[in-house]
Amino acid sequence: MSDHTEQSTVVGADVDAVMSVIADFEKYPEWVGAAREVTVLERDTSGRGTHVRFVLDAGVLADTYELRYQWSDDGSWVSWGLVSSQLQRDQQGRYQLAQQVPGSTKVTYTLTVDLQIPMISQLKRRAEKAITEAALSDLKKRVEG
Repeated sequence: MSDHTEQSTVVGADVDAVMSVIADFEKYPEWVGAAREVTVLERDTSGRGTHVRFVLDAGVLADTYELRYQWSDDGSWVSWGLVSSQLQRDQQGRYQLAQQVPGSTKVTYTLTVDLQIPMISQLKRRAEKAITEAALSDLKKRVEG
């Protein structure tokens, strides 16, 4: 991903606990503010979602889109790409998890979004930064809560 936004935070839990929250798509509406509905359409042999539909309503922007997920064998990362969307041309993302010490995981979130509507690059980066900040903050609260 060439032109992307990347942010990190440290979560007070081990990698497997953080990844289990990330992988539990059906619970996203409980802790992801804009998520109205999340449906797993396909799963891999480990039961993890590989094709997921999201219905998001962030006030000004609402979208229904589908993402295809790839999971690392060791549980250290998950990445995704856009399958279809009403508003987006493309979306590429990744959570990278790194154990710091027992009970502490560094989570790095990388995101690139390309919308159907033209947007000034600076505004696009600001929007991506807001999305990644909110996602990491909500994930940290959910895992540690």
